Amino acid sequence: MAMAAAMGVASPYHAAHAAASTSCDSLRLLVAEGRPRRPRGVASSSSSSSSAGRRRRPLVFSPRAVSDSKSSQTCLDPDASTSVLGIILGGGAGTRLYPLTKKRAKPAVPLGANYRLIDIPVSNCLNSNISKIYVLTQFNSASLNRHLSRAYGNNIGGYKNEGFVEVLAAQQSPDNPNWFQGTADAVRQYLWLFEEHNVMEFLILAGDHLYRMDYEKFIQAHRETDSDITVAALPMDEKRATAFGLMKIDEEGRIVEFAEKPKGEQLKAMMVDTTILGLDDVRAKEMPYIASMGIYVISKNVMLQLLREQFPGANDFGSEVIPGATNIGMRVQAYLYDGYWEDIGTIEAFYNANLGITKKPVPDFSFYDRSAPIYTQPRHLPPSKVLDADVTDSVIGEGCVIKNCKIHHSVVGLRSCISEGAIIEDSLLMGADYYETEADKKLLGEKGGIPIGIGKNCHIRRAIIDKNARIGDNVKIINVDNVQEAARETDGYFIKSGIVTVIKDALLPSGTVAA
Repeated sequence: MAMAAAMGVASPYHAAHAAASTSCDSLRLLVAEGRPRRPRGVASSSSSSSSAGRRRRPLVFSPRAVSDSKSSQTCLDPDASTSVLGIILGGGAGTRLYPLTKKRAKPAVPLGANYRLIDIPVSNCLNSNISKIYVLTQFNSASLNRHLSRAYGNNIGGYKNEGFVEVLAAQQSPDNPNWFQGTADAVRQYLWLFEEHNVMEFLILAGDHLYRMDYEKFIQAHRETDSDITVAALPMDEKRATAFGLMKIDEEGRIVEFAEKPKGEQLKAMMVDTTILGLDDVRAKEMPYIASMGIYVISKNVMLQLLREQFPGANDFGSEVIPGATNIGMRVQAYLYDGYWEDIGTIEAFYNANLGITKKPVPDFSFYDRSAPIYTQPRHLPPSKVLDADVTDSVIGEGCVIKNCKIHHSVVGLRSCISEGAIIEDSLLMGADYYETEADKKLLGEKGGIPIGIGKNCHIRRAIIDKNARIGDNVKIINVDNVQEAARETDGYFIKSGIVTVIKDALLPSGTVAA
C-alpha cells in the first residue's frame, strides 16, 4: 500500500498545494513589475540613505510575513519541486543523546510514539513541495537508511519518478580521505553530486529539530529579497538568548553581525527591532533578540563559490561560512519563524519535547495538523488494545497491548507490552521493533528469560525506555536518590539530568532498582 493511502491524503507532498496555484500567474506578474534583479553571487552594496542607492522593494511579497502565517500566499516560479534541493544534515555521533544514539544515527531516534526524528524535516519538505532530498550522515546509519527506504522509497516523485529521499554517508574519495568535519565540510564533500541537479537553491536543514515550517514561504522570501543566503531566525527573550547564536539586522532585515552565546553588555548590543521581520509591537518588546535556527536557503552558485573558492577550509556553516559571507559583502537575510521549535540535542530536550505532545489543552507540537501531516513508515499494525487500564494525559502508539495498569502523562511507543500492576508516570516508552509470540514467551519463561516489554508490578517514573528493552517483574525505575548524572551501562541504563534512560535491547532482571 502506498504511504499516501495509509496517511489518508492524495500524495505525500501535493496534499497542501492544490489550492495555491489559482492566482499564481497574476501574482508573479505583479512581482515582476516591481523587482529589479542582479546576478546571483554578486555582492550587493550596503543600503544607502539616498533614494537612488536604495534597493526597490517587491510590490507583493515581503520578508516581514512570518513563516507560520496562514494568510500569506506562496507562489514560487519555478516550482520548488523542480528548483530546490533539500539537504538534511544528520549530525555527528550524537554524544549528548547517548545512549539513544548507541545503535542508531541521531535522526533515526524514535519520536512521539510512531515516528522518528528524521520524519520531521522530510515531512516539512514534502509538505512544502520539495521532493528532492538528501540526508547526510556518517554514524550508525543502518537503521536510518532502512527507515527512509521503507517510509519514502516508493512514494516520492509520482509517475515521472523525479523525487527521492536518499542517505549519503561519509565516504573516502581521491579528493578527501576524511570523514565529515562539520556541516559545511559535509556539503562540500558532496558538491560534485549536488551541482549536477538543475536547481536554483539548496535548502540546508538539521535532522534533529522538532517544528513544522512551510519552506516555500522561506524560499519565496529568499527570492523576493534577492538574497544570496537566507537564515531562519527564531525570536528570543533575554533569558533564553544567552544559549544561542544571535544575529543583528539592519532596517531591511539584512544580517550585519553575529554573536555566539553572548552575555552581559555583548548580549545587550545584539538587541534588534523584531517588528522589521514581522512581530507585533508587544511581542517585539518581549522578544528583542533573534537566534539562528541552523536552517538556510543558499543560492546554488553562491554555495559553490563559498565552499570552493571563498572558504575552502571552513567546516561549519553557522560559525564560519555564514558570517564569512556577510563579511565579504554578500546579502545575508534573516527570515522570522514564529512558531514552536526545539533542538533535540540532549536527553533532557528530547524527553521534554516528547512529553510536550501530551500537554493539555494544547500540546507543544501536534501531529494532528492534516494540512501538514508528519509522514512515517506505514507499518500496518493493529489498533492498540487497552484492557482494564487507567490511562490519563498520555499518547499511545500503534499495536500496543496494555493490561490492568496505570499510565499517566506518558508517551507509549508502538508494539509496547505493559503487564498487570505496572505504574508508568512522566515517562517515554519507545516500544519494540517486533512482537514475540506466545510460544516465544513460553520458551523464554522456561529458560528463566524475560520477554520484551514492562513486567508485572513495575514502577517507572521520569524515564526513557528505549526499544526492545526487557523489564522484569517488580522493577523500580524511579530514581529515589535523585541522582543527576550516572553512567551504568553494564547495568543497562544511564542517568542524565535526572532522567533514567534504559538502553535499547537492555535487560533489567526482576526486582531491579535503577537509581
